[in-house]
Amino acid sequence: MTKKTTDKPNYEVLAVSEVSTIQKNRTYELGKRVLMTCNTSAFKPFSSQEATNEVITNITKEKISLTCHNVLRGFGQFNDMKLVEVIRDNTNSITIFRYQCDYEKKYRIKELRVSINDDNKITAINSKDWKDAFN
Repeated sequence: MTKKTTDKPNYEVLAVSEVSTIQKNRTYELGKRVLMTCNTSAFKPFSSQEATNEVITNITKEKISLTCHNVLRGFGQFNDMKLVEVIRDNTNSITIFRYQCDYEKKYRIKELRVSINDDNKITAINSKDWKDAFN
């Protein structure tokens, strides 16, 4: 008898109040640190205690500068972000934090998605236009 496997991740929406304060604080602080780079032009690279090697390699001051140019032109200064939803990807053992970003220009809502593993290390950070449904 063979066991059928699927590649589709197993997602579960978590109550924000039930999520570890350590993970909420880590994702907020590190996500905000990236977005504040656009306001200040100063980026403090992530340490190996804060993020995985892949994130450390991919999030550089040069890459952030290119992104910031477009963000500042389209949205203005970054103000803050608010945690809206937390999703657990049980297949990959990561927790995804969805933040709505508040910018100077209010015509569109941006999302910052910060993923963290069970070791409390950031595994991914990405920005996109906000959609209520997670995909």
